Amino acid sequence: MAVKTKWTLEHACGHTKIVDLSDRPADRRAGYARWLAGRACSDCWMASRDNDAEEKATWLKNKRAEEQAEADAWAEQYRMLALDGTDRAVAWGSRCRHQLMSAAYSALVLEGDTTESEWEAVEDAARTVTRAGWWLDQREAEPADLPELLQAAANDDRSTENPYA
Repeated sequence: MAVKTKWTLEHACGHTKIVDLSDRPADRRAGYARWLAGRACSDCWMASRDNDAEEKATWLKNKRAEEQAEADAWAEQYRMLALDGTDRAVAWGSRCRHQLMSAAYSALVLEGDTTESEWEAVEDAARTVTRAGWWLDQREAEPADLPELLQAAANDDRSTENPYA
């Protein structure tokens, strides 16, 4: 007698479906059927996935707006220059700059042995780096490496007072 290939499953969502498991080896069909029954049916899973995507997009939009407001307030408080680049790069770069500078302050001043006057030199160097792409490139850098990274920034990454340069 052959092992059955069609199984009637009562899913965790309450729906009942007949599934064809003929593509599975005979000795693995029962276990897979039991696993499937413990999950929502494919229709319910897809519906919840679509809702999750909308919720996630809304959450992400709100989170980005909150981060942007914090970065803008921080940039104004510490007199950071506006970044150069596309609108999207400027917004993302300003958030990256805020996060990296905050993390570097914690690592170097609060937890390290950098003095406030030494930190002011780091801030001054950071003010001159206005290319948003530079800050995006450094978003995964170690915060303690920021002074060295700022020293290595090229002239193209820095602002100039001369509008004709």
